[in-house]
Amino acid sequence: MDKYQVVRKAKSEQIRLVRFLYCDNGGIIRGKATHVDKLESRIVEGIGQTLAMQAFTGVEQLATVEGMGPVGEFRLIPDLDTFAILPYVPHAASMMCDMVRTDSVPWEACPRTFLKRMTHKLAEKGMRAEAAIEHEFYLARKDDQTGQFAPADSSLCYSSIGLDEQAHVIDAILEALESQSVGIELFHTELGPAQQELSVQHADVVRAADNVCLIRETVRGVAREYGLYATFAPKPFLDQAGSGAHVHLSLWGGETSEYPGKNLFYSADERGGFSQLGKYFVGGVLKHVRGLVALTCGSPNSYRRLLPHYWSSAYGAYGYDNREGAIRIPSLFSGREAKSANIELKCADHSGNPYLALGALLAAGLDGIEKRIDPGEAQEIDPGNYSDEERERRGIQRLPTTLTEALDELERDTVLTKALGEQLTKSYLAVKRNEAEFFKEKTPEEETAQHFYKY
Repeated sequence: MDKYQVVRKAKSEQIRLVRFLYCDNGGIIRGKATHVDKLESRIVEGIGQTLAMQAFTGVEQLATVEGMGPVGEFRLIPDLDTFAILPYVPHAASMMCDMVRTDSVPWEACPRTFLKRMTHKLAEKGMRAEAAIEHEFYLARKDDQTGQFAPADSSLCYSSIGLDEQAHVIDAILEALESQSVGIELFHTELGPAQQELSVQHADVVRAADNVCLIRETVRGVAREYGLYATFAPKPFLDQAGSGAHVHLSLWGGETSEYPGKNLFYSADERGGFSQLGKYFVGGVLKHVRGLVALTCGSPNSYRRLLPHYWSSAYGAYGYDNREGAIRIPSLFSGREAKSANIELKCADHSGNPYLALGALLAAGLDGIEKRIDPGEAQEIDPGNYSDEERERRGIQRLPTTLTEALDELERDTVLTKALGEQLTKSYLAVKRNEAEFFKEKTPEEETAQHFYKY
């Protein structure tokens, strides 16, 4: 849509406020809203934000980052194609935004711009990326006297009982997402009580990241209408299963490639229909995975989920339909083999900024393709069942066990930091080290409680 179509749509739907949204380094969705009467001009000129917002942490502190203090501004410039009417609040709509400097140049510290930059790098090589996320979340109730959250029901994994228990709120969530043009694939109850999983259709990788934000906002907003709280926190209940945001990604031939429109991860002659180029991509991801998780699992709470034998991935390994490795190569679907080839990154959750997570995933995979990195042998068993000596022989590394350890790995990974750029690397590390320090002296219960509402 152009700006005139957006303004006409907003006014015809009696929208009063349009939210200009972004996801920050802390993984928090933030923004400001313009009145519809000012929408046409704001689309062009944007909404001003202090540069310090990219140094703002998920614990509402300001990390120390040079150039991100009280002086200076950037502008939130909306992507008009993301315009969505919000069905869970009155007279409101939203758009996802890029961060742009006051001289109209994209700001180097913008996560969404980073992902777009990686898609341009792909395009230069005749490729494009599609992605979809498996969204795991809990529905909960809050005790008004104690302030404690508890699962909204006692449903069992994949049980129809759970589908019945939350049928009305889930139907309302799906209806709200459909009205915002999010294509639904699958829905089911997960391992934990009142834990849900929603799978959506693949999309261009930037749109897929936008959808992550849209889905988080919509699920939480609709749940509130039913007196429930929805949380995407990685480990919202210490005694229950964690929630991931498994990334499914595939590479396709671009318009200028030798194979336009072809799924480059598919090869009928290879095991599982997975191509050699795909294996190089996997090799790159595994080479960089210990730094990558600092971006895909972006909170101290994340590392309570990444444990051996919990089907969340604790080791830098891959396998065909192996759900304990960092990367699973899913089996193909009969009749659409060529279209269904993809990889699943399991060490990811919603506390990571989706633009940073997907952009870094592409950077790691592209390094594998450019350097023809061999991912090694596919693992046929849970890597956690090997001895330490056997894992070392096979080159299988344990993923970081704390956010601080992951940040140290990211800081040492020159491929990822070069892709991110100096400003984004500097601000992200500062924000996340601030959060890690904040929770260092907190109890597990305090940490969990703070992450519950945040995500």
